[in-house]
Amino acid sequence: MKDLLKRAVLGIGIAMSFFSITGIVFDIIGSGNFALDNYRFTKMVIGCILVGLGFGVPTIVYKAENLPMPIRILIHMGIGSIIYTAVAFSVGWVPANSFGNSVLIIAIQLAAAFVIWYLFMLHYRKEASQINDRIQAIK
Repeated sequence: MKDLLKRAVLGIGIAMSFFSITGIVFDIIGSGNFALDNYRFTKMVIGCILVGLGFGVPTIVYKAENLPMPIRILIHMGIGSIIYTAVAFSVGWVPANSFGNSVLIIAIQLAAAFVIWYLFMLHYRKEASQINDRIQAIK
């Protein structure tokens, strides 16, 4: 349970960081006229929390040693991507009126999710290699 909570908090933290940076970028692009009315900001923050949970909590699947790694990745990224897509349309991150723009925006944001996953994979692979090196040095 403690591990699940840690994964949830990490996922929410990463999502909130990206949300904040994206908000700053849009505010700068809009010359300080980035307006959110009708509780749009609140909806986006709640959506961001859901996306963070959607990508963070399913990482528990990496503890399942009996599943092949491609299946674990598919479960983790599949759940996160489905939740992200549903939230993105519901809070207005992706415009529902333009199919071409919607596909492009979703592709870019899912590519960002895979880049984040890849960076975490590299980090944990390096950490495992260092642990193995220390074990070999002790022998």
